[in-house]
Amino acid sequence: MKVLVADKISPKGVAYLRQQPGFEVIEAYGSSPEKVLELVKDVHAIAVRSETKITAAVFQAAPLLKVVGRAGVGVDNVDVEAATEHGVVVMNTPAGNTIATAELTFTHILCGARPVPQAGASMKAGQWDRKSFSGIELFRKTLGIVGLGRIGGEVAKRAQAFGMRVLAFDPYLAPSRAKAMQVEGVTMDELLAQSDYITVHMPLTDDTKYMIDEAALEKCKKGVRIFNCARGGIVKETALIAALKSGRVAAAGLDVFEDEPLAKDSELRSLPNVVLTPHLGASTAEAQESVGIEIAEQIADVLNGGAIRNAVNVPSIDAATMKVLGPYLDLGAKLGTLVQQIGPQQISALSITYWGKLVDLDANSVTRSIERGFLRRIAGAEVNFVNAPARLERLGIRAQVVKSTNESGYTDLIQVEATAADGSVHSAAGSLIGRNNEPRIVKVNGREVEVLADGKLLVLENVDRPGMVGEVGTILGRDKVNIADMSLSRLSPGSTAYMVVRVDSEPSAAARQEIKGHAAIKMAKFVQL
Repeated sequence: MKVLVADKISPKGVAYLRQQPGFEVIEAYGSSPEKVLELVKDVHAIAVRSETKITAAVFQAAPLLKVVGRAGVGVDNVDVEAATEHGVVVMNTPAGNTIATAELTFTHILCGARPVPQAGASMKAGQWDRKSFSGIELFRKTLGIVGLGRIGGEVAKRAQAFGMRVLAFDPYLAPSRAKAMQVEGVTMDELLAQSDYITVHMPLTDDTKYMIDEAALEKCKKGVRIFNCARGGIVKETALIAALKSGRVAAAGLDVFEDEPLAKDSELRSLPNVVLTPHLGASTAEAQESVGIEIAEQIADVLNGGAIRNAVNVPSIDAATMKVLGPYLDLGAKLGTLVQQIGPQQISALSITYWGKLVDLDANSVTRSIERGFLRRIAGAEVNFVNAPARLERLGIRAQVVKSTNESGYTDLIQVEATAADGSVHSAAGSLIGRNNEPRIVKVNGREVEVLADGKLLVLENVDRPGMVGEVGTILGRDKVNIADMSLSRLSPGSTAYMVVRVDSEPSAAARQEIKGHAAIKMAKFVQL
């Protein structure tokens, strides 16, 4: 496995990669885009920080690439859509710089209350001006935190230590977590109206872009102080500049900007009540060492076939979750490929239903495994956990997941249904049975069967008449095909019956044609799981 370290990360992280058996590590810091395209032709993983751009052209030039690891939070320099299309996992290290960013945020808050940088600059200029740099205290003031994730939570702790009242707006914040953290969960409008200080800790998305704009600032207290150490673009810079000049905003602290580096002629640089830093959130020795080691460990795990952690384009699976979900991943893949092979070529929708334990677990990885199994014979080796949803969408197949609390008759059950353009439905269901969690198929097209989900299967629908088992067995016997397992199912005597036969080897084309041509057999499918 060849790993390209394109940007300088912690030497301990590089050393960790070099210690992995079978790994070859190439350090190529500061490479030009052309050089990167040359280097990636045979690499399996790339580690970057923020300097190297991993573009669509890079993915096109790297057929062996499995994972891109970003030592940091943002993945702005990685074309995630292109990565997904090529089946490449993109990972970041969201926890490694948590403390560093929280401490920088609080540094900005303190500088917004007490103009220490401005006073320091005046002292360097030979002045002694005490009157111009009066400030306010944090004690008993209200801090509004927009986004109470890891970093927001750490900022809240520090604010409480200063005796501040803490409000938080987060659409995903559970009331129980807010209570446990001793913060008040409020609406965005309530936060804007009540806060003396506001700090944002949200990712930059379509929903959060310009979250703090002219309209939001009009709802704030006069003299509010605004801080952004998260992502440029959450705070609208033109609106902030106007509010700083008018006095609506008394002070601001920014570590991130809409366009970076910040333009030399930006008006923000000339405002006396703004403290600016050049995107230093993760710039501590401890944070850089932490994210470097963390991304090295994550890359090694993926290349060694282990857990996927902190992926931005595929469900992350840690070791503990993998231990629980592992058998379901295999069962799901088998059910997906079974349904694809017993159904018609053109499918309009794929429905996945979970019962039992999977209702309460995060089953996204199992869903990906089912989708991958369904596409395995269609898209071949190119399809994987990462790009399976996109491949389905490209085929015009709508995928939906249902978690059912109804009685299924099984402790855990997965059902996969493929709906054809004519409305016909083709389905299979499976469960883990016994002490060893053996994956078994328990339904095919709504018929109760039970056969091991492994190997090669003949799925037959036939007229329910005496001797059919023997006739099929005779054909297979003449073809030297041994029957390993068999399950029979019928709705009522004399109607159609289902026969699922697990065989040790693939029947010859002649034997399969003989079975399909039998007058009593209405449907015959040979399935390879």
